[in-house]
Parts: sequence; C-alpha cells; structure tokens
Amino acid sequence: MARTGPGLPDAFAPEPVHAEREGRASPIDSHVGGRIRLRRTLLGMSQERLGEALGLTFQQVQKYERGVNRVGASRLFDLSRVLDVPISYFFEEMPELLANTAAGRPLTGLAEGQEGFAGPDDAMNRRETLELVRAYYRITDPAVRKRVFELIKSMGPSES
Repeated sequence: MARTGPGLPDAFAPEPVHAEREGRASPIDSHVGGRIRLRRTLLGMSQERLGEALGLTFQQVQKYERGVNRVGASRLFDLSRVLDVPISYFFEEMPELLANTAAGRPLTGLAEGQEGFAGPDDAMNRRETLELVRAYYRITDPAVRKRVFELIKSMGPSES
C-alpha cells in the first residue's frame, strides 16, 4: 500500500482543501461570511474598524464576508472575540442541507445532531432588535426609559 506522509496510507491522505472550489465561494464559507457581516453591522462597526481590530485591511474583511477567502480557525477565534460572540455563532442558522454536506458529499460521522445556539427566528439576530436596544439606551432620563419599557411590554401579548 502506498504511503503519504509519515506512515499514512493513501486512504488517509488529506484531500486538497480548495479542490472543490474552482474559483467560487464555498456555500459554507459564504454562510460564515454572511454571519460575520450580520454581527458587524448589528454592532454598527465598519469593515475598516473590524479590519483594524484584526490587523487586516477592509478589503480582506470584504473577502471574508463574501466567502471568497476562507476563514481559518485562529482568525475565527479572533473574530469571535472582537465581535463578542461564541465561535458557534458563525455556523448558526446554516441551512440543513448545507450543514449536512461537505464539497457536495453527505457527511457521516459519530457525532449526534446538535441544536444551534439560536433558533432560526432568533429575535436577537435581527437588525431592528439592535436598533431598538440602542435607541432605548440613548434615552438619558431613567424615568422616561422605564415608561417606554412598560409601554412596549404592554403592547405585546401578556406572559402567563
């Protein structure tokens, strides 16, 4: 049996990472990039500011957000710290079909299915939620802020 690397048979040889890409963004890379963009915009952060925090140019941030450049593990770790989210955030809300395939092949493994950190309709991921929270905290008078809070609570369905 032919060997590749120290003591590895061909069957265990790592596949080239970019073989399936052929110059276009992988769907998973695009999803992760979209989550980076979502979180950055929810925080009101520019691409330039994110780039500075990571030691990158804004063009590099753009490439990550479009999925053109693949985000490595250490960069994903840095992004999670700068954007103040767990690493799992970048993979949440991934379409089921996409999450269960890699390079067009079904994934099989020993891990049991896991629920994501947030549901598909997680209100905390919506831009309007962040805008509402920002507006709320811009109210400087605590008494007015409390009345606005009570007004909003009264407009929704009552909690039983």
